[in-house]
Amino acid sequence: MELLQFGLFIALLVVGYFAGSAIERRHYASIRRREREYSDVLAFMVRFPFDRTTPQRAFLVHGAVVVSADYFKTFIAGLRNLFGGRFRSYETLMERARREALLRLKADARRKGAKTVICVRFETTRIATGWAPAMEVLAYGTALVPDDGSLLLPEPRAGASRLLGDGLVRTPG
Repeated sequence: MELLQFGLFIALLVVGYFAGSAIERRHYASIRRREREYSDVLAFMVRFPFDRTTPQRAFLVHGAVVVSADYFKTFIAGLRNLFGGRFRSYETLMERARREALLRLKADARRKGAKTVICVRFETTRIATGWAPAMEVLAYGTALVPDDGSLLLPEPRAGASRLLGDGLVRTPG
């Protein structure tokens, strides 16, 4: 009876490994396809825009994803925890999550008409523990859309903030 239970445990681990690997490969293929699709939306970690002369509208954009490790990765990480070393299985999980969150940020920016996102930041939060740890990765930033001239822009005063509460980015005069 115990041999049967051990065999079932091993069988589930093997199935989990191959199913998890297939799902991960499919997700990576989807990420690569969408990275090509959104290559025209540029994301930077810089604080201020490169073009400081063109009036631009600014919008907060974000992308969030919740990821969970499969049972096989959790089992392997548990073994790794006994012996020490890098958690490669979790590293790939986090890489996929960051890339997915960034793609969702770019999709949000494109919906708002932006081609540039500045001040991109990532936040990671653990939301579950136990046999299936899960975490949320949030990417957020400021999307910039060049103003088409339809907005009346007051003349900026010297020393004024570059990013104003009215959603416009201006350069001090």
